[in-house]
Amino acid sequence: QVQLVESGGGLVQAGGSLRLSCTASGSIGNLNPMGWYRQAPGKERELVALIFTGGRTNYADSVKGRFTISRDNAKNTVYLQMNSLKSEDTAVYCCRAQNWGGVVSWGKGTLVTVSS
Repeated sequence: QVQLVESGGGLVQAGGSLRLSCTASGSIGNLNPMGWYRQAPGKERELVALIFTGGRTNYADSVKGRFTISRDNAKNTVYLQMNSLKSEDTAVYCCRAQNWGGVVSWGKGTLVTVSS
């Protein structure tokens, strides 16, 4: 099972930007898909974005046009660029990865707080 460590969270004003990183303990070449999920206080965890090994991406409707997911296999890292942040984006953001055997790994998460 791969270890995932997120970074890049913090406090930002509405309209601002943040870039989250998720670094794996090993190669991410066989992890498909990798993705970001978030959980806001009092709410269920929800999918934010996924990226597949071929580069295909999926986004939640709420973040389309504002967030971009990307992966750098050489650095074993997946990124989430978040622009035009809104107060409703406040949440703990977690990285998720699935290998070809179907084993899922989760990171511990990084907190994003957007002030209005």
